[in-house]
Amino acid sequence: MSAPLPARCPVCRAPAPAEFGVFGGRGYWRCDGCGARGMNPAHHPDAAAERAEYDRHENAVDDPGYRRFLDRLAAPLLARLAPGARGLDYGCGPGPALAAMLREAGHAVALFDPFYSPDPAPLADTYDFITCTEVAEHFHRPAEEFDRLGRLLRPGGRLAVMTCFQTDDARFGAWHYRKDPTHVVFYRADTFATLAAARGWSCEIPRKDVALLRVPGR
Repeated sequence: MSAPLPARCPVCRAPAPAEFGVFGGRGYWRCDGCGARGMNPAHHPDAAAERAEYDRHENAVDDPGYRRFLDRLAAPLLARLAPGARGLDYGCGPGPALAAMLREAGHAVALFDPFYSPDPAPLADTYDFITCTEVAEHFHRPAEEFDRLGRLLRPGGRLAVMTCFQTDDARFGAWHYRKDPTHVVFYRADTFATLAAARGWSCEIPRKDVALLRVPGR
């Protein structure tokens, strides 16, 4: 059963996203402006359901397989950072392995997660880089989240995002990434280019499913 569509695209704020379809009993929208697809807001999980799903994840800080997965983002980001940069792992989860990897490379990393590291103090500071690994697909209000992250970056700062890019509408219903009930928005490479351009940021896709965004500055 479908549900009301958002009045504007939650990612790029373009008016009137279109009906995309009903999959797994949940309705979805599509934006022809930025290419994003997403779950109708009425079907978003509440905080308790989100936490219950996240608690099922087993991502240990010292797990070699998990670190290899995170290196898809860490390697291109580290290649672009100045020595001793200061960053924020936004949505770090219960096992902040990426933060550990970046600290081991000589960078200072603060943590924030609404469930596992909810102290808001890091959100009052600014950073040379921010990482969002497997986080952006959970944003209920993506445009507002990206605005917030932009404000937390110093001039020339980088926002590194890793999420599984959506590329094939025909396979959306059976897509494993769509089936996670906490995944409510899905991006394409063009989506990141659009949201970056709207804010005056640069955007590059150094690897599959990785977007590196940079705010203006030095």
